[in-house]
Amino acid sequence: MSNLFTTLTNKIKGKELKIVFPEGNDERILRAASRLASDGVLTPIVIGNVDKVQSAAAQSGVKLDGCELVDPASFAGMDDLVKSFVERRKGKATEEDAKKILLDGNYFGTMLVYTGQAQGLVSGAAHSTADTVRPALQIIKTKEGVRKTSGVFIMVREEEKYVFADCAINISPDSQDLAEIAVESAKTAEMFDIDPRVAMLSFSTKGSAKSAETEKVVQAITIAKEKSPQLTVDGEFQFDAAFVPSVAEKKAPGADIQGNANVFVFPSLEAGNIGYKIAQRLGNFEAVGPILQGLNAPVNDLSRGCNEEDVYKLALITAAQTL
Repeated sequence: MSNLFTTLTNKIKGKELKIVFPEGNDERILRAASRLASDGVLTPIVIGNVDKVQSAAAQSGVKLDGCELVDPASFAGMDDLVKSFVERRKGKATEEDAKKILLDGNYFGTMLVYTGQAQGLVSGAAHSTADTVRPALQIIKTKEGVRKTSGVFIMVREEEKYVFADCAINISPDSQDLAEIAVESAKTAEMFDIDPRVAMLSFSTKGSAKSAETEKVVQAITIAKEKSPQLTVDGEFQFDAAFVPSVAEKKAPGADIQGNANVFVFPSLEAGNIGYKIAQRLGNFEAVGPILQGLNAPVNDLSRGCNEEDVYKLALITAAQTL
């Protein structure tokens, strides 16, 4: 495991954190949960019919010692969860609705986080992003001052670490959205011991082109600096001006960032998604994420093509987000 995750493991150990895994019948989830428990990193709460979960684990040769197995259908505290859910939804769900909704593993697991019975949730191995994110937005909601959640990737290659945002959630962010993404991405960077230098990306560098798209980025920089005056954030930059000192010297000689950015905020989801995949496939970077940010408690989304290692690592990240 890379130094990145060794550092996270050291931060988490001994904190007695609990992370929910709503997809208890998935072999990848069970193997990762087993490892997390046996490594003493955190306590996995595995959701599902207990007999079926244990059967799936036995068939896979997985031991679930140290894991908590919870079935929503027989959960002793369901009445309290139902009451809390109805209160949280503020008239959008009746008690009868809540009893049905909370049999869903993602909703049930999210309520465990909301009520403090767990510190975070990891899902998505067998569910869509919407299935994972919707309960989080309805129940946990975004932090005060943050309008929308966003999704970042940590790009890792040997000792190099960068943050790419937003690559997962917001299709066409406006200036306010981009500013929030910049500030929240800087906080995520610090969690990985990255001293954030945030570059707001565009197809223009410091006014070399002018359009509604470039002006949106320029306005976002002003808003981000108002939100977080101590943050090093600058732009608008083409990627080479943000990343290559010799290019920055020519294109943006007076900029606060001189080719040494390590947090990159893309102007749209399509740019961010394409950008991280190019770095992953052509640059041989490991893309860790997406990590959801801006929520009151961490909920993170796996790819349905994930493997056991992806689950394990995202659980470490989710636990670290609680600290």
